[in-house]
Amino acid sequence: MKGDRVEIVIDAGNGSTKTYEVAATRAGRRVEVVNRRGVMEVNEVTRSGVVVRTARFMSSRILALVEHPAPRRPEPPGERASGNDTPE
Repeated sequence: MKGDRVEIVIDAGNGSTKTYEVAATRAGRRVEVVNRRGVMEVNEVTRSGVVVRTARFMSSRILALVEHPAPRRPEPPGERASGNDTPE
């Protein structure tokens, strides 16, 4: 969903760090995080599953990976998901 983002902090050597950010930049896109064989992959993906951007990091160098989900829309006040709509 637009607004989803992932921050990645990596060890850049010599005691310094670098921070990278991958965000869903347009409507209908989302950010996916996958760990494969020692490599962390962060992808920005369209609704149809096409990867738009990819960032890859060695898992051993990652100090922190923080996912920031976009705020979801609240439900309208008249609708309830509980299913108990029978009158008494």
